[in-house]
Amino acid sequence: MKKNIEKTNVMRVLDQKKVSYKSYCYVDTGVISGMEVADVLGQDPARVFKTLVTEGSGDAHYVFLVPVEKELDLKKAAKAVGAKSIHMLKAKDLLGLTGYVHGGCSPIGMKKLFPTVIHTSAEGFDTIFFSGGKIGYQVETSLEELKKVMPFRLEDVVVS
Repeated sequence: MKKNIEKTNVMRVLDQKKVSYKSYCYVDTGVISGMEVADVLGQDPARVFKTLVTEGSGDAHYVFLVPVEKELDLKKAAKAVGAKSIHMLKAKDLLGLTGYVHGGCSPIGMKKLFPTVIHTSAEGFDTIFFSGGKIGYQVETSLEELKKVMPFRLEDVVVS
């Protein structure tokens, strides 16, 4: 992994809010899938989170962070945000809505702040990893530090 990495928008937001974090770059590895990311970082996949964007009725959109080894349970997720039902946002709509591409989507620095839910398992770790806002970049921070940047709730939203 590179030592001198370029700052992504996510890192600039974290710096601006004085959030304590570590950044990681693995752009030269060709790694994209969450399980591969956990492997290249040498981390437990339960501690590496993927950012998933969903849509409900009307203009409602929701963001979920779940461990890369798990799958989002759409019924649990809908209940967590008080929606009747939700579905995954189409990959082609991700850039226009969030400013991020598939594989590089972060809960921080989206074009708009959406209701965000992080899976309860995150509470079991001092820090978690998630996308740094570009393919090949990850950031690591605590939930306490993350609260300085964005509001979120903790809920069980994965398939059991």
